[in-house]
Amino acid sequence: MSTFCHAKCRTPIGIEDAMAAVDEERRQVVKPRFKDDPPLIYHPSVELAPGVETEFREPMARYRASLPDHIRVLFDRYRLCDVAIKVVGIGSVGTMCGIGLYIAAEDDPLFLQYKEARPSVLEPYAGKGVYEHQGQRVVCGQRLMQSASDIFLGWTTGVNGREVYVRQLRDVKLSPIIEDWDVDTLREFGKLCAWALAKAHARSGDAAKIAGYMGSSSTFDDAICEFAVEYADQNQTDYRAFIKAIRVGRLRASTDI
Repeated sequence: MSTFCHAKCRTPIGIEDAMAAVDEERRQVVKPRFKDDPPLIYHPSVELAPGVETEFREPMARYRASLPDHIRVLFDRYRLCDVAIKVVGIGSVGTMCGIGLYIAAEDDPLFLQYKEARPSVLEPYAGKGVYEHQGQRVVCGQRLMQSASDIFLGWTTGVNGREVYVRQLRDVKLSPIIEDWDVDTLREFGKLCAWALAKAHARSGDAAKIAGYMGSSSTFDDAICEFAVEYADQNQTDYRAFIKAIRVGRLRASTDI
């Protein structure tokens, strides 16, 4: 129960922590803005984020057009108040990530995240997909694989031509803390993850062909287990190299974030 309560409280950044909306000297409400917290969150320059001076009118119009009609009506209630750059997670290192603050009323904010979408890593081997826009590829893939996707999931192209997809930031997502789990709990969680992944592939592919390819033997299961062990070993090797590079001064790292 505490996990679900934590997820419910996991608002995008937290209204009080994320916004500075009051001019303390004049004691009047001003335009809400993200609080800078470099290097994690900071406001971009015009050079870094072309279109910031026009409040991204054209990219936002393209994003709006990617939404379903009934979600578009809801989105139209909000107005863009601020945009900032946010440090990405491990899986998105090297890509641009922005966050937007939209307000419909004083206590009704909407936080959106703009994530750069690059060509699939499978493209060199499987060929180009059916979608020319990489953001559209990501969004349509998520909608196809997930039983219920983020209602504000969409895509657009930035002023500088960068293709991005848009989603809500955090949006009451669960992040289980597995460090203190026992073996049995971890095994059951692994089964749930495998079930969800299998269902996603069944939704996006031909379930009968997938089942026929895998067959009734343990060959596929053994291959996945072997890959998982080798992948874990590679992660440990990479991390040791990363730590060594920091210690010898080849990489600069901040530890007080």
